[in-house]
Amino acid sequence: MREVPKDGTLPLDEGPQPAIWCRVRCHIRGALPFGVALPQPKGREVKAVNKTTQRLAYLAVLVALNVVLTRVASLRVAIGGVEGIRIGFGGLPVILAGVLWGPGAGALVGGVGDVVGYFINPMGAYMPHFTLTAALTGAIPALVLKLIHQEHYPSLGALLLAILVGQTVTSLILVPYFLESLFGIPWRPLLVPRIIGQAVHIPAYAFFIYALVRRAGLATRLGLNHE
Repeated sequence: MREVPKDGTLPLDEGPQPAIWCRVRCHIRGALPFGVALPQPKGREVKAVNKTTQRLAYLAVLVALNVVLTRVASLRVAIGGVEGIRIGFGGLPVILAGVLWGPGAGALVGGVGDVVGYFINPMGAYMPHFTLTAALTGAIPALVLKLIHQEHYPSLGALLLAILVGQTVTSLILVPYFLESLFGIPWRPLLVPRIIGQAVHIPAYAFFIYALVRRAGLATRLGLNHE
């Protein structure tokens, strides 16, 4: 038995420690069977945690880009007191998140970006319908790529098809429908300007994402497995 000095400390390997800390360590060791050590995190577990943290950081950056490109660097035209037409590249980070990390990531970036952007720079009343369309903007292209088995390093043609389907469903169908059903804004006058805008947006989105993923090797640099 070691004698406890009068100052209440024990000569442990790390140097003098308070007696209360020694009691805690003894209780922990005493609760375990003989020869059983405290569990240590495995390398795979640490790597998985680091990968998840890294992915969340990337998604947060894309949310910030979405807010800036949508609310600040876009031309927004109000019709009937609400945003009727938006010309900009705010959908690029949303679609990119879906291409790199799957439909869930694209929906997350689009939905969170819409909510955060509304509170930073609102135009009209908040409607969750448009948050839904923002989430679908990132989810639908990723789903289309999975259906045609092009989620791993998609070709330019696959990206054009996936983004065309996504933008048609969200920007050309859902948004005009919600504007008419919620605010009574006729969809026919909005259709032609939106078609013209998407004729620019769709090839631009496809080209930039293709250049980032295939030419610049963004997926490889991020260490993605395209789950």
